[in-house]
Amino acid sequence: MLETIPGRHMPTFVVAAGVLVQDGRVLLTQRKPGTHQALSWEFPGGKVEEGEDPRNALARELREEIAVLAVVGDVIDVTFHRYSDHSVLLIFYAVSLAPGSPPPRPVDIADFRWAASRDLGEMELSPADRAVVNRVRRLLP
Repeated sequence: MLETIPGRHMPTFVVAAGVLVQDGRVLLTQRKPGTHQALSWEFPGGKVEEGEDPRNALARELREEIAVLAVVGDVIDVTFHRYSDHSVLLIFYAVSLAPGSPPPRPVDIADFRWAASRDLGEMELSPADRAVVNRVRRLLP
């Protein structure tokens, strides 16, 4: 049963996130200080702008945040998470680096890390990203 709170409207954002697996590890990015969920780790990506295709949004966000050229593949999972002041509908896509793409570097993030399966349980992941961890682990050796 869906719980509703009378008179309370919270915005819901559509977010496209990438699951980039390379050499048996997955790429995670760390949110900048002063942002929502500051310094937590997440699968890279960001908000889909109004009228924007989520795949294009993800490729754009990856260029802006970590300076890579990405090939966005199939949907891996879709999750929903409610924070205290907003909700997010997350679409997780398989991602690979396009031929000739530079390696990731922190541009509009605090840091990035290539994480092995065992690392995922130890890292401070943002609450919205935790729901997909088990599915991602199945993609890793």
